[in-house]
This record gives sequence, structure tokens and C-alpha cells, in this order.
Amino acid sequence: MFVDEVKVFVKGGDGGDGAVAFRREKYVPFGGPAGGDGGRGGDVVFVVDVGLRTLVDFRYRKHFKAERGENGRGKNQHGRSANDLLVPVPPGTRVYDDSGALLADLIRPGERFVVARGGRGGRGNARFATSTHTAPRFSEKGEPGEARWVRLELVLLADVGLIGYPNVGKSTLLSRVSGARPKIASYPFTTLSPILGVVDLGEGRSFVMADLPGLIDGAHAGSGLGHQFLRHIRRTRLLLHVIDMSAAEGRDPYGDYGRINEELKLYDPDLAQKPQLIVANKMDVPEAQAHLDAFRARLDEETPIFPISAATGEGIPALLEAVWARLSALWAEAEPAVEAPTVAVHRLPDAGDAAADADVPPFTIRRDGDVFIVESEKLKRVMARYNFDQEEAVKRFARLLQRMGVEQALREAGAEDGDEVWIGEMAFEFSDEG
Repeated sequence: MFVDEVKVFVKGGDGGDGAVAFRREKYVPFGGPAGGDGGRGGDVVFVVDVGLRTLVDFRYRKHFKAERGENGRGKNQHGRSANDLLVPVPPGTRVYDDSGALLADLIRPGERFVVARGGRGGRGNARFATSTHTAPRFSEKGEPGEARWVRLELVLLADVGLIGYPNVGKSTLLSRVSGARPKIASYPFTTLSPILGVVDLGEGRSFVMADLPGLIDGAHAGSGLGHQFLRHIRRTRLLLHVIDMSAAEGRDPYGDYGRINEELKLYDPDLAQKPQLIVANKMDVPEAQAHLDAFRARLDEETPIFPISAATGEGIPALLEAVWARLSALWAEAEPAVEAPTVAVHRLPDAGDAAADADVPPFTIRRDGDVFIVESEKLKRVMARYNFDQEEAVKRFARLLQRMGVEQALREAGAEDGDEVWIGEMAFEFSDEG
């Protein structure tokens, strides 16, 4: 089964919680706090695996969650950080977020992309000891791992792509020149998915050829196999436009040639500019030569035409030598290596990171009836790390609200003693001490 587009859910592992503990050892009367930090959660990482050719594995598993870090322990023992979850993807995989923005274009063998970052471990109470607060009973919870849906799209990596209407002989040609064995039959859309084959000309000369599903009119708008076909042309360097010169079923070879190129142009103007060689197939049919002569007479461009018969092998050696010569020239013009676009790895901002919050208002307050709602990304991140079962955590959060000016802003917005205040997913009771 060839699968080239899937949607999956990824979640980085949560960080482990920090511990609240104190040293209690003989002859150590003032041991002090000894709670260790929690371990970091694992990342979810996409890794290019050259052994994969499709995204079919993602049809059966759509959720990927990394392990969480271990909790901290007493005696200043830190929790173990979790291993990253490595998810293999085939070369040519593009990663998109929910908005359709491209996050990564994975091409090189072994290339990695951190698609969901694991959360930091929470700090133990030993981290909060000061000269004036020698016995803190406060620790942090682990930071939640990043979670989101992403769409994976596979764009095949081939040097040569075979294009043309259904049943013009593309599959027969690929089976003749490579070890690929596509299904060959006389009905439309015999080939339902792209098939790759390696063409070996000897003396170290080889290239990858792709048999792509046949086009029909309106393919640029999704008709027939539509976008499933056109997407895979993008990375091919050279197109072989296969035309049925037998004009079976009353088809017009020149008309077919023009309509296929128009579909390419309508889908993506850049595709119409890709180098093409015209392959006049089925020349073993008696009427084919006359049709080829008429085709040449109507062709304005100086485009090379290679008469062949995929069924008998006639003309194929000359075609392959011309393909190799053209590919060699295209490779020489291109950069030495295929460069994937530079994509910034998305990461959760750190709580309290001034740079991350520089352009973001610290908080906003809106009123919904008798309820006051405080909206603040910074406060949400902080709250995710606070254990509100600890009395000291509640006091620290109250001081934070005071320092940020949230209490004063609520008072100015009309909040009074006993009013309900929501911050994130938690409700508080407003206490006006001023």
C-alpha cells in the first residue's frame, strides 16, 4: 500500500516533579532541604530512514507520546531524564502544522527534526533554599511536554518522472529499463500509486525513475488521481513525456501533449518549466509513423523526440543515453548537495524568560458576568509548574500576582472580596486586602 499523506498526534514527555525532602542524618543537626530535581521528558523526533518508501506505518499508529521524566527523590537525588522517542520517516517527508505552515522538509539520510519537545523537570526544594529561607517546603511540578497534531506529506525523490495520459505505456517502459515490476493492464488508472525503479546503464551510471499515475483533464483541481500525481513531480529533475503515437481509441497525440502540459501549468507554473524529453511510444504499431510525422509538423518547439516501442525495446537504448546526458548536465548546473530549507525548531518558551515575553502583554482581564477572567500565557506556564497542594506554592503564586500587578488590575476592574477569578483552568476567590 502506498500512503503519501497522513495526520498524526505527537506529544513530548512531561518533566518529572521536583521533590520536597530534608536531610535527617545522625550528627547532621542542620541538614536542610534535600529534594532533588525531576528528570526531563523525552522529545518526539522524526528521523529519516532510507529503508522506508511510504507513510503506511502511520495509518496504523497515529499517536506518538514520549516518556515522562522520573520524579526527584530525597538526598538530592535527581530523577532520570527520559529517552527521546525516535520516529522513522521516509526521505522526502514534509511536516506541516495545523495552519499549513511548513515546519521541516526531511531529505538527507539520518536527518532529524524535533517535532514535540519534552518538558523540563521541576526543581526540588533544595533549589529554593536561601539565607533567609532555609527550610522551603516548596517544589515545582514538571513542565508539560509539547503536544500538537501535524500533517506528514511525502514527496518522492526521483531523478526522472514519467508523465502522460493513462495507458500510454509508462509502466511498460519502467519495467523494461529497471527491476521495477508495476502492474500493467489495458484499462485506465492501472497504476494507482507512484512506483520507483533504478535504471543502471553500467560503468557506475544509474538514476532513479518514477512511474507516476496517469493524468486526466482537470487533474490540477483534483480530478482523477489529481494532486496525488502532481505532488511527486516537484522534486524530479527531468520529465519524460510519454505519448501514445498509435492514437488508440481516436486520441490526438498532439492534443494530449498540450493538455498534459496545461495541467502542469495550472497546478504549478514551475512544473511546466521543468526540462522535458518527448517519448513517442508504441512505434511498433503500423499507423504510428504517420501520426509521429503529423506530430512533428505541429510541434513548434525544438523539443527532442525519441521514437520507441516499450513493448519490443526498440529505441530505448538511445533514449536512456539521452536521459543520462541531460541529467548529467542538470546535475552539473545544480548545487553539489540538496539543501533542505532552514526551519527553526519550535520550542516551548521558558517560564520567566524575559526575551520570550518581551512582545507579549503580561496579562489581560475581561469580565463575564460576575466572573473575572485573567488571560496570560506567562501565568499559564508558571501555574503548570506549581503544585497548589503545597501551602507555600499558593503563597508564592499570590506574591507573583501581586508583583505582576494582577491584584491591582482586578481591583480596578471592579473585583471585590469573594468574587470568582479564573486563571487558565483554575478558579480563585478574590481577596481585597487593600
